Amino acid sequence: MSESTLAIHRKIEDARELQSVVRAMKAVAASSIGQFEQATAALLDYYRTVEIALGASLRLFGADSYRQIANYSNRGQRAAIVFGSDQGLVGQFNEVVAGFAHESMGTDWLVWSVGERVEPALREFGAQTVQFHSVPTSVEGIAPLVTKLLRETEPLMGHSISELFLIGNRPMDASYGPKIERILPLDAQWIKDRSELRWPTAIPPESIGGPGGLPYLIREYLFVSIYRACAESMASENASRLAAMHRAEKNIQDLMEDLTRRYHRQRQRKIDEELFDVVAGFEQFREHGPTDSSAK
Repeated sequence: MSESTLAIHRKIEDARELQSVVRAMKAVAASSIGQFEQATAALLDYYRTVEIALGASLRLFGADSYRQIANYSNRGQRAAIVFGSDQGLVGQFNEVVAGFAHESMGTDWLVWSVGERVEPALREFGAQTVQFHSVPTSVEGIAPLVTKLLRETEPLMGHSISELFLIGNRPMDASYGPKIERILPLDAQWIKDRSELRWPTAIPPESIGGPGGLPYLIREYLFVSIYRACAESMASENASRLAAMHRAEKNIQDLMEDLTRRYHRQRQRKIDEELFDVVAGFEQFREHGPTDSSAK
């Protein structure tokens, strides 16, 4: 049984309303991408400053100064902070990062998960969730999250945790891809690379606090590293959502075009039926003359 023109018209109106919602979500996602990309770009200069300061301190006091204050060991499990999403409509965003984390870390590892939807995927791969955090809703919420993560992970280094990694998606051209970065402990190559960074001016650097200032620089390095990973993940999340909304908008447009064609066909069919009735009535009138009722 074919649909009535009224039923098809209602479907067209519903699709049009849904299209408006999708377009609004696309605009929000596009705006959010810009905010998180700007936050990441603004962080680069500060990250570079921290690296240069670390390099200068390591040159002044030697790599042994870091080893003395770090007091890290190989005891404990490997751990990672994994960034996902709280909200849906992001395609395979969470599955991609969870699968990559499993491939990179194996099964025996601890996880601090950031994102309600990535945590179940991580558990399926056997990861042991130590703590769960929600994804910040804005750029302003990233710094408090990073502070919490540092407060929870730093005391465990060298005890229940032997290594700490950051795992999340980052923007890549028009898409995104997973990334892993080890942030603790600082290995010999990392220390060597930073020690070789050139001081940007001709005036030689001085350290007011001596080796005691090194832990503060390391903490700033950790803060900036986690902040950047979170901002990159959130930019990638919105890029994934933007792509999903683009696909949804195209599907809705295709549906509306199909419904519009069906609507016009149904209207034409109804008009044709009415015309056939008029023609049939005229033919009957011409052949048999007016009926008694029409004559009256």
